[in-house]
Amino acid sequence: MRIVSVKQGVVPISSAIANAYIDFSKMTASVVAITVEAEGGRRATGFGFNSNGRYAQPGLLAERFVPRLQEVGELPALPDGGFDPAPAWAAMMKNEKPGGHGERSVAVGVLDMALWDATAKLAGKPLWRLLADRFNGGAADDTAWIYAAGGYYYPGKDEAALVEEMKRYLGLGYSVVKMKIGGAPGTSIEAALKEDLGRIEAVLKLLGGDGSRLCVDVNGRFDLKAAILYGEAIEPYGLRWYEEPMDPLDYSNHAALAEHYRGPLATGENLFSMIDARNLIRHGGLRADRDILQFDPALSYGLVEYLRTLDMLRLHGWSPRRCVPHGGHQFALNIAVGLGLGGNESYPEVFAPFGGFADETPVTDSRIRMPDAPGIGFERKNDLYAVLKPLL
Repeated sequence: MRIVSVKQGVVPISSAIANAYIDFSKMTASVVAITVEAEGGRRATGFGFNSNGRYAQPGLLAERFVPRLQEVGELPALPDGGFDPAPAWAAMMKNEKPGGHGERSVAVGVLDMALWDATAKLAGKPLWRLLADRFNGGAADDTAWIYAAGGYYYPGKDEAALVEEMKRYLGLGYSVVKMKIGGAPGTSIEAALKEDLGRIEAVLKLLGGDGSRLCVDVNGRFDLKAAILYGEAIEPYGLRWYEEPMDPLDYSNHAALAEHYRGPLATGENLFSMIDARNLIRHGGLRADRDILQFDPALSYGLVEYLRTLDMLRLHGWSPRRCVPHGGHQFALNIAVGLGLGGNESYPEVFAPFGGFADETPVTDSRIRMPDAPGIGFERKNDLYAVLKPLL
């Protein structure tokens, strides 16, 4: 098998929303299409893109990673009819020094996604089934647990508008939702906390007071003092998790917070390599019986690296069920089902067209069943495929 074409583009995913750290007014995403030809002239085109929160990488793709990929000779064919993306991944990373996983991991992840889409299509299988067969003894989950991520700050958005947003998610079949906190502008931490507690309590009232149905996300804004202050205030609510309270690389402060906050913590969406993930596990004080790991394969060198991360986690006593990837995209959803992860994020109303899943897959009690379509299934999501199709 051989790569016959690699194409890339940049598309906007801008909106007026903001979290506690950044706004998305100028956000972009890279999109790629990789066509692979097998013996006998069979061809398949795989698509890839990067998750929200990191910008498009046209320079890195054009200057380094696409040329290296185009120089790859034969891709090793496998008995299932597909190929092994690992050698192509190794070629992309040739002459790259260790460390520095901020932006190149995004570029490589975009191409890796497309390679996995192509190999599953050549095998005639959904990616989740291909992954289960290759790496999980054939076992795949019947459905995936997903939660609705939203609750962003928006000009003029008050508690009533936040509650209405969460009502819409419940009406779509979600039973667990997530909202942003820590982003009140121009106020002291005490004033921001007071405002956020009102927002949290308004949503909890909608959820019947059940804190296990609500996650809160700080997007790394707090220092340790603020993280502990918030943690002490929200712990009585019994929330599903308290997400990314501090800078993701501040492992010692995460360990200190874990000594104060007894509820589940969630972090990892801004760690982009197996080594970074291992440092978090070694030094971040996280607890394998309750905490959530949110590494996003689309941002962290793709599935080839994510498989290494899962192996590392097992060696350190962590179950894949503690992994709930960031990103709300179909790639991570396939990985969750095929490799037995704990679930996946979902964006019902933001980051269109990349957020959300196949059009014909309804959500029931925060669970979704995968379509039986070859590849990742982008062609089953009409608004997303409309963006990807021009690359053909």
